[in-house]
Amino acid sequence: MALALFDLDNTLLAGDSDYLWGEFLTEQGIVDRDVYERENQRFYEEYKQGNLDIHEFQAFSQQPLVDNDIAKMTALREQFVEEKIRPIMSPASFELIARHRDQGDTLVVITATNSFVTSPIVSAFGIDNLLATEPEVVNGRYTGKIAGTPCFQGGKVVRLTEWMQEHKLDMNGSWFYSDSHNDLPLLLEVDHPVAVDADDQLLAHANAAGWQVMSLR
Repeated sequence: MALALFDLDNTLLAGDSDYLWGEFLTEQGIVDRDVYERENQRFYEEYKQGNLDIHEFQAFSQQPLVDNDIAKMTALREQFVEEKIRPIMSPASFELIARHRDQGDTLVVITATNSFVTSPIVSAFGIDNLLATEPEVVNGRYTGKIAGTPCFQGGKVVRLTEWMQEHKLDMNGSWFYSDSHNDLPLLLEVDHPVAVDADDQLLAHANAAGWQVMSLR
């Protein structure tokens, strides 16, 4: 039994849940359209370039959770998953997950996107284990800050190492599927790194290193 690790956005999903969540909130009138769309696009470009400040981004993306009743936001999240996420959950992703499940592997989604957005998506894929950036909650309210280590770039290695120690697991035979050069720190740690619908930087690295390259689109 080995670890099968999956990035979520633009890997298992044919799109970015964080970005789509922001668009959805503007459509629902939860945030100011002009301001949110501009900032959402700026952060997305910074992520693609590899220079995103994850703390600044999380403060921005969590602000609707800080400002609004959590029951309201949870109901909106259910609508978001049905309307925006299920259409970009590809059959090939379910087939890949099933193949690893049939092999007896331990399935884990590891994503920089916060757990409020991603937990129902990961459940919809039938995966029990989620490592995500955790929003800080104090006295039952979101603060806009990150609790613990952000699950981003090298932080994914830190978070996974802690999780493996807790569950008495190791990296022997491990797989990691990702689209992004931001995930190179973890891709370099696994036995079977796979570039999935990869960005240009990751694709170049994967080809040079002889890694498996695939598409789930």
